[in-house]
Amino acid sequence: MNPQDDSNVFEETTRLVPVKSWRSWLIGRPLATADAPHQTIGKLIGLAVFSSDAMSSVAYGPQELMVALALTGAINLRLAFPIAIAIAILLAVLTFSYEQTIHAYTGGGGAYIVARDNLGEIPAQVAGAALLTDYVLTVSVSISSGVAQIVSAFPGLFNFRVEITVGLILFVMLVNLRGVKESGATFAIPTYFFLVLAFITVIVGLIRFFTGSLSMVVNPPSLQTGILQPLTIFIILRAFANGTASLTGVEAISNGIPAFKEPRSQNAGTTLMWMSGILGTLLLGIAFLSVHIGAIPSESETVISQLARTVFGGQGFYTWR
Repeated sequence: MNPQDDSNVFEETTRLVPVKSWRSWLIGRPLATADAPHQTIGKLIGLAVFSSDAMSSVAYGPQELMVALALTGAINLRLAFPIAIAIAILLAVLTFSYEQTIHAYTGGGGAYIVARDNLGEIPAQVAGAALLTDYVLTVSVSISSGVAQIVSAFPGLFNFRVEITVGLILFVMLVNLRGVKESGATFAIPTYFFLVLAFITVIVGLIRFFTGSLSMVVNPPSLQTGILQPLTIFIILRAFANGTASLTGVEAISNGIPAFKEPRSQNAGTTLMWMSGILGTLLLGIAFLSVHIGAIPSESETVISQLARTVFGGQGFYTWR
């Protein structure tokens, strides 16, 4: 074929266009291997793609921490903040470890690869199976938490929690099937929307606390614990374990290094630092404020909901002022 013949070139390229179908409309067109370099993402989109599970976990991690402490009575909920500090220290250790992993395994240094190269195939398979289980639980718990936040704002949807949760899981699945680049652009909107609102809530709450205008939560849900248990080291350890749910997904960036633009390791490492800083700040801020407003962990209303309506001086979605 003559390279100068434009008609022949045009004819060849049109043959590569896939036929439109319901499948391509729903999950996107198949991508050629040669298109892979054009599907890479930058730090801002990467933060939304690989940090969404970690960011979402901070919405329910502090509450799960308080659930364990609530077994011993409302007075011991004040221990939530010291335990959150310990979790933040663990986050710093994990971040330092994964930062080293990112630069040592530039092709993707997830737990499976690192364990296989250093410990052998069996430990690597255990690590891989644990990650698969973790991802399944992360999706189910994170979306359930999101639905709980919605139901807290709109109590009329309480009886439709399961249907809403299943629908959102299907939606997330379909968006992910369209590829990293398209899903990243889609998930960036709710991720940054959550982060902006969470930081506004924490900042306004801290300002009101230090100026003495932050009150206790009005009409908190009742504490349902049954028979109170004594505060023991095992209860504290259980609360710590529950609170480490806030660290879910920290390893995701080290797994997805190939999805970043060049220089991949540098961009992935920077994104990891951003994620850890945001996660640690929100974790400590939410735990601190939740303790000082007297928030009560409950199925009927989340701790985040109680914090938001207290900070902004309202009794519900329609009465915020």
